[in-house]
Amino acid sequence: MHMIRRVALILLASALLSLTGGCLLFVAGAAAGAGAAGYAYVNGVLKATQPASLDRVWSASTGAMKDLEYRISKQTKDALTGELIARNASDKKIEIQLKKVSDDSTEISIRVGTFGDENLSRVILDKIKKRL
Repeated sequence: MHMIRRVALILLASALLSLTGGCLLFVAGAAAGAGAAGYAYVNGVLKATQPASLDRVWSASTGAMKDLEYRISKQTKDALTGELIARNASDKKIEIQLKKVSDDSTEISIRVGTFGDENLSRVILDKIKKRL
């Protein structure tokens, strides 16, 4: 009986792994992190969900860019999304995407440069959080 359970669990795990493209651990980690207002860094993009309205996160993001002395070259916002594009002193492109999740929850996506820079993305996220 125990052997049948083990085989069933292995088959289930294999099926889940193939369905998620090998990202099962990421999905589990992201779900755990989202509950604790954590973040996930995948494919050069830092993502975090903050317990604040889109308008508050927008203001915090533009303020963070000014605090860091990054030159904002594009800023667009509507009722559901926002996008900031800035450049730092070494002309590296910083993209911040905001997406309204609910009235008091907003997803933040940060990409630095073409391939991403986790450390700089975390610095930017920390600046945004401090302004919230």
